[in-house]
Amino acid sequence: MASTNPASGRFDQPYTGFAPETTVLAEVTPEEAGLDPAPLRAAGDQLRAWTGSEAVEGHPLFAGAVGTLVHNGMVVDTVTAGSAVRYADGSGTELPANEQVPMRADTIFDMASVTKLFTSIAVLQLVEDGKVDLDAPVAEYLPEFAAQGKGSITVTQLLTHTSGLEPELPLWRDWPDKAARIKAVMDVRPQNRPGTTYTYSDLNLITLGVLVERVSGTGLDEAVSRRITGPLGMTDTGFNPPEAKLDRIAATEYQADPPRGMVRGQVHDENAWSLGGVSGHAGIFSTSGDMAVLGQSLLNGGAYAGKRILREDTVRTMLTNYNTRFPGDDHGLGFELNQLWYMGGLSSPTTAGHTGYTGTSIVLDPQSRSVVVLLTNRVHPSRSWGSINPARQAYATGLARAMAVRPAKGPRAWFSGIGDSRTATLTTPPLAHTGGDLSVDFATFVNSEPTDPLVLEASSDGHRWQPVELRVRGEGAPEGPVTALAGTGHRSWWNVHASVPATGNVTLRWRFTTDGSNTARGNYVDAVRVTADKRVLLDGERQPYAFAGDGFRLLGR
Repeated sequence: MASTNPASGRFDQPYTGFAPETTVLAEVTPEEAGLDPAPLRAAGDQLRAWTGSEAVEGHPLFAGAVGTLVHNGMVVDTVTAGSAVRYADGSGTELPANEQVPMRADTIFDMASVTKLFTSIAVLQLVEDGKVDLDAPVAEYLPEFAAQGKGSITVTQLLTHTSGLEPELPLWRDWPDKAARIKAVMDVRPQNRPGTTYTYSDLNLITLGVLVERVSGTGLDEAVSRRITGPLGMTDTGFNPPEAKLDRIAATEYQADPPRGMVRGQVHDENAWSLGGVSGHAGIFSTSGDMAVLGQSLLNGGAYAGKRILREDTVRTMLTNYNTRFPGDDHGLGFELNQLWYMGGLSSPTTAGHTGYTGTSIVLDPQSRSVVVLLTNRVHPSRSWGSINPARQAYATGLARAMAVRPAKGPRAWFSGIGDSRTATLTTPPLAHTGGDLSVDFATFVNSEPTDPLVLEASSDGHRWQPVELRVRGEGAPEGPVTALAGTGHRSWWNVHASVPATGNVTLRWRFTTDGSNTARGNYVDAVRVTADKRVLLDGERQPYAFAGDGFRLLGR
């Protein structure tokens, strides 16, 4: 599709570096951004379907949602679905229709652990000020934190969840007041030696929130307002939202212990609530639009609309993986990296984001200059109704699939973007030859979970299939001979060669199989050429309709 920016809407020509710091969000149609609107519509329709009364095991996946998709500085989609307030109690008794509150684009959500990003930015601002050293022991700024053998834990280890601290403590239940609760965190004993494990811990960010307050001399809420949300114009983002905004706030859970009833307008997290609603790990409320601005400011290298909250080098450091020792737990300074389970088809080693327990998430993909914000109130009325990770994946993958991938050769390529627990095949007609090996060459663009393989198989009878050994060239390609292809993040075409010993009729098929979770963007096959004894048996560019696609479809973009 045409675009004023030749790189706009392209998935296979990744950007390097930051977007221009002058980039300010503007609403456009997907077509104006060079995107295919169909995957965006499908993702939005799926979000709306998940709010249905019987969507999952007799209840909605979530009561309501607001989503915003940004590509190359353009807001290309905003979805509202379901209700901000729907239930009267924890059992799922629906309020009368006239008492329910529909979702709106400016609905305010409890962001839960997405708060950790704001705390992390506040810490890095103090680093830029020369008041905090990332490699320094936390005890240098909070002497009481040295208790119980924590004197060597660094600021970086808190930001990357490698401190060795346990995930959480029931502060709200077991300690009587805020001072005692903070002291309990300072006094906690590490579960593991610092730097030896990855353990996601609220205690890390509670500690960093205290550090920000101690070093800056202001409350964490004031530090965030004065140096992050204020400069960025995020007027609906902050701790402890005012009563005047209650009618726009999405309800969360009905809580019996502690006996809070239906929580709305106060932080859902019990520990943050017991700390007065302001904590480094939870407590921020925000809108989808405000979060899109935060995401774009980071894609811009730390600036937005003439206001800078971080230096470019700081943002670059923030989005660098510090956890190479712990594969699968990639983490920058506050941001998670390369997490397919909610980043979906946008996953890559440079893709950053965070989720929140209440049903919130943000994904930043610097390679396509995209932001995905999905806010739901999935704990309304109960946290026991399940995970919304399928929705997070689907929304991000919708944006990924809306971006074009140029065929490796010619005007068309075969694409399979199947969902979980599916199999797609692309099959040649029987290829007759008199003897000798078949030489098979093709190009493939692979974007799939490591456990979702694309394989090439051969059969002499069309019933019994044998895998074919492949040799692959290209950025991020596997070394040596392999029989399966998978992976995300490289965003480049691979050139593949195979030699198939056979006589008589031989049928080839490409088979792509997904497991029960975590589906990425999907795979392309193109430029297929099969020869034997220098005779061309099949030229996929000249004979595109010779193939039988089941789950694969021929796309021209």
